[in-house]
Order: sequence, then structure tokens, then C-alpha cells
Amino acid sequence: MSRIGKKVIEVPAAVKVALEGETLKVTGPKGELTLPMHREVKMTQENGKVSVAPRKESADKKAKAIWGLYRALIANMVQGVNTGFEKKLEIEGVGFKAAVTGDELVLNLGFVNPVKIKKPEGINFLVEKNVITVSGISKQAVGEIAAIIRKAKKAEPYKGKGIKYQGEKIRRKEGKKVVATKK
Repeated sequence: MSRIGKKVIEVPAAVKVALEGETLKVTGPKGELTLPMHREVKMTQENGKVSVAPRKESADKKAKAIWGLYRALIANMVQGVNTGFEKKLEIEGVGFKAAVTGDELVLNLGFVNPVKIKKPEGINFLVEKNVITVSGISKQAVGEIAAIIRKAKKAEPYKGKGIKYQGEKIRRKEGKKVVATKK
């Protein structure tokens, strides 16, 4: 049995969950998300609670894994349209800066040309001093764009310069030691 799949999802009053054919539609104050349902999983809704279960009683290992996955995806959709998701990234380094111009995030990271990242639909960028905030209603999209931003210049282990997630610990390495030569 799936431990995650067994949990019931509480749906807030401001959020509407509807199954239209094989597509799940979640609507809330922040927006709307859709998810095509897998053929081995069924969803039931009653009294402001959503539960997910496998279609067959004697489900195989794959069906149990998909059961837990779809329960997590639906829970993330409900949370996303209600409160949203955000990831914060920190920039460290002399001369490293970020700015939002129109629908692009422009990163000056010591390269010859600035790195430009186009804002996808449903994602917002906010830059305050050395902190970039990526926010939106889709957990997957927010995480993916944050990973792309971080990949532009990962924090290096010697001085810690680069982009890292807020709260991320960078394992520091010791530099080379100068040893005096003997004559």
C-alpha cells in the first residue's frame, strides 16, 4: 500500500477541483492548473476532501507508485492555486548582479555577455539586492526555472561565489598550500 496515496487531500473553500473526462482541473484564487489522469488511478471527491486510489484492488507495484505520485501532484496543484510556490536564490560575488527587464531576468555573472532568462507564462521574478525570488502556481515550473537560474553560475567550493538556493550549504574546499622549498 502507498503511504502517501492513502492520505486524504483537504481542499480549501476557495479552491474548486473538477474531473472532466480524463483531465483533472483545479481552480483557485491564483489561477488554474490541469492534469491528465493516469488510467490506473481514480479520484473521488466528497465533503471538501479528495482521495486517490488505484483502479484495481490487487494493484501491481507500478500502480502503487503512480497512486502515490498522483496524490502528491494533486496536493501540489491545490496548494499552488491557493497560496502558490516560491524559491529564493542568493547571488554571491563581487560585481555579480541581477535585474528584471520586461519579461527577462538579466544576470551579470562575470561573463562577457549577460545571461538572459526569459520568463515563462505563470512565473514571476523579483530581485531585491542579492536575492532572486521565483514564484508561481506550478511547483514543477518554479523549481525548473530556479534550477536553470542556479545552473547559470553554480556556487563554487573555494570562495562560494555564484548562485545558490537560500539556506543551501556550500561545502568549502581548502585551497592549495604554499610549501617553502628547502635548499
